[in-house]
Amino acid sequence: MNLSTLTHIHLLLNHFPTVGFGVGLGLFLVSLYVKSDPMKRAALAIFLIIALMSVPVYMTGKAAQRAIKDQPGVSDVLMERHQDAALLALAFMEITGMMAWLGLWQFRRTSRATNGNWIAVLVLSLITFGLMARAANMGGEIRHPEITVPGADPADNEWIRVTSIADFINATNWAWPTLETLHFIGLSMILGVALIVNLRMLGIAKNISFSALHRLLPWGILGFGLNVSTGMLFFVTIPDQYTQNLSLHIKMILMMIAGVNILYFTMFEEPWKLGPGQDASARAKVVTTVTVLLWVGVIYFGRMMPFIGNSF
Repeated sequence: MNLSTLTHIHLLLNHFPTVGFGVGLGLFLVSLYVKSDPMKRAALAIFLIIALMSVPVYMTGKAAQRAIKDQPGVSDVLMERHQDAALLALAFMEITGMMAWLGLWQFRRTSRATNGNWIAVLVLSLITFGLMARAANMGGEIRHPEITVPGADPADNEWIRVTSIADFINATNWAWPTLETLHFIGLSMILGVALIVNLRMLGIAKNISFSALHRLLPWGILGFGLNVSTGMLFFVTIPDQYTQNLSLHIKMILMMIAGVNILYFTMFEEPWKLGPGQDASARAKVVTTVTVLLWVGVIYFGRMMPFIGNSF
C-alpha cells in the first residue's frame, strides 16, 4: 500500500479508539449501575475489539505523518508530540483490552468476573479514555491551529518518548535480540495454545472436554500481548522498514481477525457443550479451521517481510 492509501485508512479508523471506546465505557458504567451481566460482557467485548483496532490505527498514523511532513503550516514538533501521546494511550488501551478479555474468560469459567477485575477494568478504561482523547486532540492540532491553546508549549514533556525508545533499542546491543526472542516466545505461546484448542475441536484428543482446555487460553492471550508489545517496539524503532511493507500489512490483517476470533471460544456457548468423546459441530470445525489457517498465515507473512516487503 502507498502512503496515500495508508493515510486514508488512518483517517477512516482513527475515531474508533476514542468514539468506539467511549461507547464501550458508557455501556460499562451503565452495566455496573444496573448490575447487568449481559451489558458487562458486551462492554468488555467492545473494549477488546477496540484494543485490537487501535494497533493498525497507530501504525497507519506513521504513514500519515510521512505524507504531510514538510507541508506548509504543519509542525513537526506537534506531530512528534501526538505520536508520543498516541503510543502511551495505545499501551494503556492494550492493557485494558487484556483485562477485559480476562473478565470475559472469568465469566465463562465461573459465570461472573471477580470484583478485582471490575475495579481494574474501570480504572484502566477511565485512564485509557482520557489518554486517547488527549492524543486525538493533539492530532487535531496538527491541521487545526485554531484549537491550539494559546501560549501552550508544544514541546512539553511526554511520559513516553518514541525517539528515546528508538534510540535506546538502536544503541543497545542486547535490546533487539531480546525483543526478537520475546517475540518468538509469544508467537510460540499463541500457536501452541491455538493448535491444542483447535485440534480438539477438529476431533483430536476427544477424551478431553473443551472446558478443560479453556484454562490454557490465558497463556495464549499472554503470548498475544507479548507479540503486540514487542512488535510495536520493532515498529517505532525503524518505522520506515514497515510502513509500506505489504507482507506486514497482510500479517496485521490476519492477526486482527484471529484476535477477534478468540471471542468465539470465550463468549459463545457452542464450544462449551463439547464434552469428552463428543464431536464438535460443523460450524465449530469451520471456525477452528479458519483460526488455524489465520495463525499459519501470520507466521508465513511475518517470515516473508524481508522478501515480499523488501525490508531489512
